[in-house]
Amino acid sequence: MNLASRQSIDKEALLPSQKGFTLSVVVPVYNEEEVLPDFHRRLSTVMNNLGANWELLYINDGSTDRTLQVIRGLCDPRVATIDLSRNFGKEIAMTAGLDHARGDAVVVIDADLQDPPELIPDLVSKWQDGFDVVYAKRSVREGESCLKKSTAKLFYRVIQRLTRISIPEDTGDFRLLSRKAVQALGLLREQHRFMKGLFAWIGYPQAAVYFRRSPRFAGKTKWNYWRLWNFALEGITSFSIVPLKIASYIGLLTATGAFIYACFVIFKKLTYGDPVQGYASLMVVMLFLGGVQLMTLGMIGEYLGRMFNETKRRPLYLVNHFDPSCLWKTGGRGQDVVNPSLQGTTWCEAEE
Repeated sequence: MNLASRQSIDKEALLPSQKGFTLSVVVPVYNEEEVLPDFHRRLSTVMNNLGANWELLYINDGSTDRTLQVIRGLCDPRVATIDLSRNFGKEIAMTAGLDHARGDAVVVIDADLQDPPELIPDLVSKWQDGFDVVYAKRSVREGESCLKKSTAKLFYRVIQRLTRISIPEDTGDFRLLSRKAVQALGLLREQHRFMKGLFAWIGYPQAAVYFRRSPRFAGKTKWNYWRLWNFALEGITSFSIVPLKIASYIGLLTATGAFIYACFVIFKKLTYGDPVQGYASLMVVMLFLGGVQLMTLGMIGEYLGRMFNETKRRPLYLVNHFDPSCLWKTGGRGQDVVNPSLQGTTWCEAEE
């Protein structure tokens, strides 16, 4: 893919195929050996009834259990396996899947069966109505604590106010993307990837399909509250500079307050001869100002660290091994999507 083609979207991908289309399903997995057989069975049933050519891409994100062996044991020619060289995180794993997908449209779904594969026909129907991004929106979140539900709701409200793009609330990564949308995402190669924000940033016509989110079918969630907190910071700092503005405003207000208080102290001294307050009040002021300074430096450090990572221009991921699906061997659509020089991956002999 040359520079000109990278900066434009394939004209052939502008309109969805109404019949005879090819669908790719991207599934990032990390230590999901318990749920994979049931997930694959349900997903295959849905896809077989869809009446389309399809492929399924499992992205093994450095699993330490038998996830990779389970995937290889499926023995399905429609399954492609992308084994990353280590754990790069779910956002990067999704990107690897999108880079390698060859369908006219691409569905992203988790393997834990909280997002039902049976919803995919509804996503396809919306796509055929002309929408480039069709996201699954949770009307009910079963199996989650009140704390997790409330913090998730708070996060979506906060990020809506801090960013200039509209990120759908109560929406995960489960969605369908047209070929045009996938190609647009392929142009965005930033290291710190908040995919929910990138899905919204590219624009194009988008629509929601509502569903009830089920509890995890098997295994354990990989998202504890510390990881969720860092994920929230990633989203805010990737799409907003409002925290830096807040730091500036806090500094300005603190300096203004300090100046007013200094004038008040000098006035009292000259007028009434009152001595300056003692050690306790001085320590309170010093600790307060020190805390404000450290908080501000922390905000600046978050952005500076991200700038540092971006300047290194490292590849987003490395592929240890790639087992292609039958779409690669039959010359399915999307040959121009995967570009080893763009990704910097260890490229496999996919078209032997």
